[in-house]
Amino acid sequence: MASTSESEIPVPAPDGHPGARFGLPAEGPASVASLSRRVFALVVDWLLGYLIALLLVGPDPFESPYLQWAVLGVWFVITALPVAFFGASAGMVALGIRVASIGSTAVIGLPRALLRTLLVALVVPPLIRDADERGWHDRATRSIVVRTRA
Repeated sequence: MASTSESEIPVPAPDGHPGARFGLPAEGPASVASLSRRVFALVVDWLLGYLIALLLVGPDPFESPYLQWAVLGVWFVITALPVAFFGASAGMVALGIRVASIGSTAVIGLPRALLRTLLVALVVPPLIRDADERGWHDRATRSIVVRTRA
């Protein structure tokens, strides 16, 4: 990806496609992932976290007052760790997307992945997006979500 200063105000490229200022193509692999792919990947990860939490909570998980916290905790772990070390969670792999670092590193690493996942859990940061389709969580962690396949 082309290097650019994070302090720059995001301005659409002359051809207008998201990610152009980072050297990303308009379509196909390595292009900016659509919001629908991101949402579906989040749903897959959340459902996976829910299933794992059901197994961890105990004999009657639906009666447990801790189920919702267990789901959040499991989701956090199964999202943050794979993104930190591999660039994608299970849901992202299933939907053909990954988190790419803006800069020279291949993955965003643990501190940035933890911050990014925390901001996603707050819901609002991913909803406020710039011209490159990056939410506040991506801007804060100098990352961008790209497609891995057509």
